[in-house]
Amino acid sequence: MKVQSEAKDRPMPTSHYIANNHQSASNKMPRQINRNLIFNQIRTKQPISRADLSRSSGLQRSTVSLIVEELLAERWIVEGPTGQIPRGRRPTFLHINGQRSVLALDIHPAQTTLAVTDLGGKILVQEVVVQPDNPKKMVSAILDAIRKMIAAHDDRSFDGIGINLPGRFDPESEKFIFAPNIDWPIGRIKSRVEQATGLPVVVDNVANACALSEIWFGYSDGMHDLVAVNVSEGIGTGIIANGRLLRGVGGVAGEFGHVQLDPNGLPCGCGSRGCWETVASNRAGMRYYSEIAQKPSPPFDALLQMAESGEPTAGEAIDKMCKALGRGMHMIASALAPSEIVVVGDITTAWHLAGPVIETEMRKNRLVRVPKLRPARGGNQARLRSAVALVMNENQL
Repeated sequence: MKVQSEAKDRPMPTSHYIANNHQSASNKMPRQINRNLIFNQIRTKQPISRADLSRSSGLQRSTVSLIVEELLAERWIVEGPTGQIPRGRRPTFLHINGQRSVLALDIHPAQTTLAVTDLGGKILVQEVVVQPDNPKKMVSAILDAIRKMIAAHDDRSFDGIGINLPGRFDPESEKFIFAPNIDWPIGRIKSRVEQATGLPVVVDNVANACALSEIWFGYSDGMHDLVAVNVSEGIGTGIIANGRLLRGVGGVAGEFGHVQLDPNGLPCGCGSRGCWETVASNRAGMRYYSEIAQKPSPPFDALLQMAESGEPTAGEAIDKMCKALGRGMHMIASALAPSEIVVVGDITTAWHLAGPVIETEMRKNRLVRVPKLRPARGGNQARLRSAVALVMNENQL
């Protein structure tokens, strides 16, 4: 983690492993893992006493006490009221420091959202950044929105800004390596936001961020391989393997959305034809509706609502999209054999409709290992929460 430049707000120690709230440090995992373990226990179970932390984490009380004192000194956590017990010393309850915050920026091809969150990932306020008529001015519009958001919450301390991007980004050169679905200039956004705010900025592909979020916020145990599939205008995947985020050479690992399924299929934004996202993304679902209904499709969120209300054409379009998603999930399961596949995006808001179709299609062809399939926690706000995970995990990658 990076924090504002105050001596008493030291960053959380670095680690090459991703912390979670189910495992302790071993000889192969540095002591910092236990710090993050305790932090996540407090985050998920607050208010909680030191004694309860020891029981829930499996760590010795002396270890818990030392870590808690460190976190208190660095203001990651605060003490609250004391509890009532029949006899003995009354416990003091611990909380995440509610004054410390993260700015989350989710850049989407169709919409960019800015939010203030606490360190636990709770979204306190959010707003859509209005895209100017001139796309070249979009970064300036983002900077203006960030400045206004910080000014409106000057009672809070910001630890950094996490930015999700719909593409693969090289943080060294600040250039997009691969971003077929965004049509406005976004280069140097990291340095421009840092210069405008004085805050540390962490930038990554949204699917990578969502994969990290599942581990950081304890929704996955962090001990098993995981693939996060982000379904929006395109499809991207973030891969956790052997406790690490898998980036590949050049940081482009996980572009399953651009694996060609049909060489004679529709043109894709990447320049190829028949990629998975051409048949399984939100755009594909809207296209299916237009083809079936012989009229323009409503926005994807409205299309989902129509399907949920029983409108047959919308239901058929979403069903066709989900079957295509299932075929792609089979590809991922066959190639990577993860313990679980986590789906992110608007489609998760109708998971009772989409989930069974995706899983049935995924299982149609034999799999050596069938992964657990589930929606990301937090529904369509999972993307914003994942930007928080970027800031919290920066020093653990």
